Amino acid sequence: MQIVSTTHLPPAGFRRLHEHTLCMPDEPYYTEAELCDGRLRDTEVLIATFDYRVTREIIHAAPHLRLIANFGAGYNNIDLDACRERGIRVTNTPQPVIEPTAELAFALMLDVTRLTPLRDRQLRAGQAEPFGVMNNLSRSVYGKTLGIIGMGRIGQALARRAVACGMHILYHNRHRLSPETEQLYGAEYVSLEHLLEAADIVSLNLPFSPSTHHLIGAAELARMKQTAYLVNTARGAHVDEQALVQALRDKRIAGAALDVYEHEPHIAEELLRMDNVVLSPHTGTGTMEGRIAMCECVCDNILYFATNQSTKMNIVL
Repeated sequence: MQIVSTTHLPPAGFRRLHEHTLCMPDEPYYTEAELCDGRLRDTEVLIATFDYRVTREIIHAAPHLRLIANFGAGYNNIDLDACRERGIRVTNTPQPVIEPTAELAFALMLDVTRLTPLRDRQLRAGQAEPFGVMNNLSRSVYGKTLGIIGMGRIGQALARRAVACGMHILYHNRHRLSPETEQLYGAEYVSLEHLLEAADIVSLNLPFSPSTHHLIGAAELARMKQTAYLVNTARGAHVDEQALVQALRDKRIAGAALDVYEHEPHIAEELLRMDNVVLSPHTGTGTMEGRIAMCECVCDNILYFATNQSTKMNIVL
């Protein structure tokens, strides 16, 4: 098969595709113009990374395209309507992203509550408070309530870490988990309203859909405790970013830790200036181990597709 990758990825991760022809850019990305200028004429499989927009124009430029193997758990970077019209399969890589994303969510939760990045900046700039028993205080997560919105695989991986640190788990999900799974984490299924009002930390761990756009807006932020924190490692558009800025400015919540942004890669200037905000550049899955595992998962999807083993593929369309 003729395979094209939109993005430069570790070639070693695709050794198992040696029987096929794989083309990828020397630079970080092919431009849309480069892809539409004949490069996809004979392409049957397109490997697309989660940060690359696969537009209708790109899809139309590939008349023989049969599979888009997305490098990421999400797939809102792909024009699915155009894929449906052509009968193009779309796959993703959900398994490898679970632990790295949960790991970062937990790290951000600790950073924003313990003020670690702020203290680091202050020390380096010579602006820290003197060492002292009542100086440089922060908040502990031990004994606190973590509210997880989206208790799928990543949400459960975060819950596992939180339970190990002595936290109580509330969760809100489209569907209630089994009693056995709830018991595993000591998790309590509650309404979104109850979760927002009771949680000390609210973590977003759900996929994006039109129904979750601005799931957290001014009304939801107003329900949260004044001492509560918001953590988002899912999708930026889950949060009304201007409403969040206003809530932080007015001290209606204690802080926020964000890995994703509503208008990514643009980040609101106000967030960049706030000491009670921790920011990360969309690195939830960004570990070396995670990237290698994602390459392997993409290879699995392509090879299963090539051998008509569709039941083993991570199919989203």
